[in-house]
Formats: sequence, C-alpha cells, structure tokens
Amino acid sequence: MVVQLLVGSIVSVINIVIHALVTVAAIVIARAVGLRYLARPRLPLMAVMVATAAALMVAHTIEVLVWALTYAVIGAAPAGSDLLYFAFVNYTTLGYGDITPVQEWRLTGPMTAMNGILMFGWSTAVLFEVLRKTLDDLGMTKLPGAR
Repeated sequence: MVVQLLVGSIVSVINIVIHALVTVAAIVIARAVGLRYLARPRLPLMAVMVATAAALMVAHTIEVLVWALTYAVIGAAPAGSDLLYFAFVNYTTLGYGDITPVQEWRLTGPMTAMNGILMFGWSTAVLFEVLRKTLDDLGMTKLPGAR
C-alpha cells in the first residue's frame, strides 16, 4: 500500500507541475491579449476564454497521458486493457468500472480521481480569474451585452 501511495503521489506532483506551467502561461498570454484590444472588447474576450479553456484541456490530456504511462509501467490494469481509456475514466471520476485495477495497484484509481478532481477545480478557478482579469483590463465591469 505504501508503494501505491508513493507512486500516486509522485504522479500527482508531476501533474501539478504540468498544470502550474500551463496555468502560468495561459494567464500571461491572456493578460497580454486582453490589454491589446481595447477598441473591440468582445472578440478578444471570447478569444482569450477559448484559448485558455483549450490550453487547460491540453494540460488535462497530458496529465491523463502521464497516468496512462504510469499504469503501463507498473502494470496497474489487466493485460490488454486500454490504458488511456482507463486513465481518462479514473481522472475524470467517470467510474464506468468496466476496467478495474489489478489487486496490487487498486489505490491508483482513487488517487488518479483525486488528482483529476483537484486539477479540474484548479482549471475552473483559472478560467474565472482570466475572465475577471480580462474584463478589468478591458475596463468592463460586466460581460458585454449584459444589462
């Protein structure tokens, strides 16, 4: 059990680093774009939000790939299992249960889910912060078109 917790913790920290790098890059880029287009704010606002969401989705996909690679290295799933699918199901907390970890690695599923839910919460906070900051930079107190 200690080895499972150690492996899960190491992979979680790797994913936290990946998410931190993408988050910082997304915020820096969003701030730069938001300050450039003050004349027509709606289009840049949409572009910033779409780009931020896309960057975060790429980060999540990379993080799932890290889990899938880990599953392959440690042999966490039965032979012949689709490890990418298994990692996505765990990371997103979808929990179909059609693939289950082997007995020796059964804690990796919940650890993957814990890591995923933390990263999704972080992404939600980043999206709101980018929206708030972009609106501030554009001198808007509310969303365009809102009354």
